[in-house]
Amino acid sequence: MSTQHPSPRVPETLFGDPELEARWRARFSAARVSAPSWALDAPDANLYVSNASGVWELYAWDRATDTHRQVTDRPNGTMHGTLSADGAWIWWFDDTDGDEFGSWVREPFAGGAAPVPALPDVPAGYPAGLALGHTCSAVGVSTDDGTALYLHRDGRTVKFYASEHDADVSALSRDERLVAIGHSEHGDSRHPALRVLTTDGFDVVAEKWDGEGKGLGALAFSPVKGDSRLLVQHERHDREELLIWDVEADTETELDIDLPGELTADWYPDGRALLVAQFERGRSRLYRYDLDAEPGASALTALNSRPGYVGAAAVRPDGAVEYTWSNAAEPPLVRVRDVDGDDRVLITPPGDRAPGSRPVRDAFVPGPGGDVHALISTPEDDTTAGPTVFLLHGGPHAADEDRFSAYRALWLDAGFTVVEVNYRGSTGYGSEWRDAIEGRPGLTELEDVAAVHDWAVDSGLADPARCVVAGASWGGYLTLLALGTQPQRWAAGVAGVPVADYVTAYADEMEPLRAFDRALFGGAPSDVPEVYEKCSPLTYVDAVRAPVLVLAGDNDPRCPIRQIENYLDRLAERGADYAFYRYDAGHGSLVVAETMKQVAIEVDFARRAVGLA
Repeated sequence: MSTQHPSPRVPETLFGDPELEARWRARFSAARVSAPSWALDAPDANLYVSNASGVWELYAWDRATDTHRQVTDRPNGTMHGTLSADGAWIWWFDDTDGDEFGSWVREPFAGGAAPVPALPDVPAGYPAGLALGHTCSAVGVSTDDGTALYLHRDGRTVKFYASEHDADVSALSRDERLVAIGHSEHGDSRHPALRVLTTDGFDVVAEKWDGEGKGLGALAFSPVKGDSRLLVQHERHDREELLIWDVEADTETELDIDLPGELTADWYPDGRALLVAQFERGRSRLYRYDLDAEPGASALTALNSRPGYVGAAAVRPDGAVEYTWSNAAEPPLVRVRDVDGDDRVLITPPGDRAPGSRPVRDAFVPGPGGDVHALISTPEDDTTAGPTVFLLHGGPHAADEDRFSAYRALWLDAGFTVVEVNYRGSTGYGSEWRDAIEGRPGLTELEDVAAVHDWAVDSGLADPARCVVAGASWGGYLTLLALGTQPQRWAAGVAGVPVADYVTAYADEMEPLRAFDRALFGGAPSDVPEVYEKCSPLTYVDAVRAPVLVLAGDNDPRCPIRQIENYLDRLAERGADYAFYRYDAGHGSLVVAETMKQVAIEVDFARRAVGLA
């Protein structure tokens, strides 16, 4: 680092009120668990992720004995793991300090032995899909040279696919005869095509591509042995919907499911029904869809009715549905809906449950591309225009939802109204809305943010002199771009792990993201330099007037540190008001104490900028 950048204040406490201080900390430190996954043919062998140790790590759960065991114990945490089909082995991805570059290792489900390389003949890289069977394992690896896919069987590993383009292992058939891959040989990784190959000789069984701007995603093969039906997500009608593709017969059936919003699904164990998750306007619901419903009978059955957010869901062998659920006011729980309709909590983490927070309400604001959906939450008893933080989600292909967020709750406790904007580029609002940012990323989203900002000020919700813009990853990128292109709107900016200098970011980031950028921008920086220039925060750095806080990880492969330093150096050259917090991890931290330190720095910085502290 060529320049010594000023560090932000690290507050010992945020609030003078001990009860308020304890409440926000309890939301972050309360033990949480993910929905469990289980081995294909050993459903008592389960795996989940929890922060119970103070770091997000993998845990094994033997349902037969109801015993839980912490599997991983690494300084920067572990999030990615799965189980072998027989339940004997836990596989987890071993990277270095959050850099996402590494290899799969495995260890016995019962413990008692150190992890060993799962596939020693497969080189290290960024993960590009994994499918485990009894007789074979398929794994994808991405490097600067592109993507390579490997299959391991009978002690032998074969590279069965390689391309300079982005690709992944998507699904393995139940009888392990077929493997489905996603690929972008047509040059657009954001709208992939599908190919199915045999696992014995890698002959092509079937291909499917819906054409420019219409992606396909292989969700899962039928759980029935010998059944070559593949469940696929498509976007032929300007939204994500479902079809079933019999790859050996090369016939397909689009599923006409009468639900608004966008859909994804997984199979019931008998292959005769689907568990459908519907996402609409920041909320999600679960349904059973019977594939062999009688003519005239409804194929669709609602499984949960409470509005909120379902984070993950799967069907047990007995037909019970396990899922995570929360809403903005209520912290997440792992629940199970039994086959008789009884719905109850499945796993209770140790210790006290996180304190609740405030609900969100919807706003639909006219914007240049159509109505922009925003989620609004206000501090308790606050009825006047006050300090407001616009939290911009990452992705960009993601969305803010009516789900519990300790981060949102802290901003509310700190006296801010919170506005979350599902700008163009967000998912859940149709393909056209998601893809509207192509060729002009960043600037398009900020047009929608500006429309919501104007509405918030005009309606008396926000004080125009005390509006803060904040976000991480793509949201951090948008924050820096907003500070430079909309300097009159913002009293401060908080950018976590941002893209700040897009040309340098492209040079240093992981290859899958380069492929994503080429599809989004219309090429590499050498192909369309003018697009990268007009959409890069560095271009507008001299126009920034508000105080800026930037947070970044040393080992981040998504938003690398060098391009952030370039931006900070430019701020330093002109004596701008800014601070930089640098930490030893990747694209965010899995350590609870580190996360709490960072959010305290962020909120303290913003409160002082708008006169709340």
